[in-house]
Amino acid sequence: MPTAKIVFVVDDNPSMLRGIGRLLREYGFASRLFETGNALLMDGGFDCALCLILDVNLSDGSGIELRHRLTDQGVDVPVIYITGNDNPATRMAAIASGCVAYLTKPFTAKSLMQPIEQLLASVV
Repeated sequence: MPTAKIVFVVDDNPSMLRGIGRLLREYGFASRLFETGNALLMDGGFDCALCLILDVNLSDGSGIELRHRLTDQGVDVPVIYITGNDNPATRMAAIASGCVAYLTKPFTAKSLMQPIEQLLASVV
């Protein structure tokens, strides 16, 4: 169980990454921001994560494949996918991987924060 309200965010778009970080702060959540999936894997520390926000299309691979790699390593943290390139196949793959939300950019603050707040309520 997470001991803190830390949300890990992986997005290769620096302005999107900073914007999500600011939004999380406004709602009282700490965040750890990563521009690549490899940076996330190198960092670790998943035991303190409430959830992961993963961009589907990263510069170093797929966010969905990253989720599978984490699962293979025994990391079981809820995932919210975000994407600017929605299509039925990607959506189905994301849902099949077990995400708690799948959001298409641009998304509203409420649509991102609602599943995070629900996750927090379920662990408190």
